[in-house]
Amino acid sequence: MPRSPRLTAPIRLEWNRRAAPEARPAVLHLEADASPSPRSTVRGRLYQGDNLDIMLALLPEFEGKIDLLYADPPFNSGRKYRVRVGRGEDSRRPASWRQAPGYADRWPEPGAYLEMLAPRLEVMHRLLAPTGTLYLHLDWRAAAYARVLLDGIFGPDRLLNEIIWVYHGPSPIRSAFKRKHDSILVYTKSSRYTFNADAVRIPYDQSTWKAFASSRRAGFGKRPRLARGKVPEDWWYFPVVARLHSERTGYPTQKPMALLERIVRASSRRGDLVADFFCGSGTTVAVAAKAGRRWLACDRSAAAIGTTYRRLLMEEPEQRIQLWSSGRRRVTRPGGLRPRWTLSGHDLEITLPATAVNGASASEINLWEVDWDADGVFVSRSRGIRSWRSGEMPSRLSHRYRRSGTYRVQVRAWDSLGRVRAAMRTVKV
Repeated sequence: MPRSPRLTAPIRLEWNRRAAPEARPAVLHLEADASPSPRSTVRGRLYQGDNLDIMLALLPEFEGKIDLLYADPPFNSGRKYRVRVGRGEDSRRPASWRQAPGYADRWPEPGAYLEMLAPRLEVMHRLLAPTGTLYLHLDWRAAAYARVLLDGIFGPDRLLNEIIWVYHGPSPIRSAFKRKHDSILVYTKSSRYTFNADAVRIPYDQSTWKAFASSRRAGFGKRPRLARGKVPEDWWYFPVVARLHSERTGYPTQKPMALLERIVRASSRRGDLVADFFCGSGTTVAVAAKAGRRWLACDRSAAAIGTTYRRLLMEEPEQRIQLWSSGRRRVTRPGGLRPRWTLSGHDLEITLPATAVNGASASEINLWEVDWDADGVFVSRSRGIRSWRSGEMPSRLSHRYRRSGTYRVQVRAWDSLGRVRAAMRTVKV
């Protein structure tokens, strides 16, 4: 039987393209610097805005420098997703939860979805390092089209894996098999890429140990080093982040940390640069920060930025994080916050009482932070953060000034929708 010829040119994907607005690099503004100390090295940057414009703006600094890029874009699901903003509600009665708009995954036609996705994949390819890897996470609706797009951008020989993430969960489907898997397309920039096999090994099943113990013929004469485990297959089972899961942030379509931990460990090294420009709840960069990687993250949604920022400050408080916005400056509603100030000598205490927030209950505030010596860019020095599970948040923050003088103090408070309110006061100590 003759061998099939090697595919040297990609198959083209054609659709009725519409004239899209010209993408231009965003104008970026540094809004806040969450720093454990003034001399800390910046480990991550979080951007709010359209990711295409922001990626174009980052090209001068980061073209060819990102080692691992994970992308979890909309799936063309036709749904509108909502953010859970209430607390203490009955987890068994989702219809009673307080929710707010998250993001819409609706497109007038399949071509409109591809027109969103294609230019973003092209810029991601430019941002990847020569040894870099892209993981594109989709499902059955768009994965086939995306593979053809990526073959045209990377070349068909650069497909490293199609990973199938399988999971359980309820489904209303009765006329077909339940759709309980996603596809993750893995492409490398070149034939030289990072893959840390030993970092992702998993134990062999007990049945494999028994088979090799019972027969010398097991494995057709090839005996693996059972004690060190094996590199996983290209199908992965990880449970979804369910309603009662300890990782749950309330942001829709949140991915489990175990899934991203495997990706980050496999395709990056300590100190590498990891990026996620559809960051959502921030799982990718939370994993990257914990693993000692540098990172970039972006999302259009204010709720996503607020969730990711809160999560990073909570889980990695010793890392320096910068918060950026595109276009107009994102901040704040001056006068939208009325904290209580108590100055005694060199000690300043700030309290956030229940009546401190205009237009919202203090119970809706998930994070508040203080810059004790504000001068230009807000520097987050002290924070009160509401925990995911208990819902508790410190209502008092204090600071002792080492020197007498006049200081400008700024307080910022984030609500569950990512809106920021601010208060400023000058104190003399």
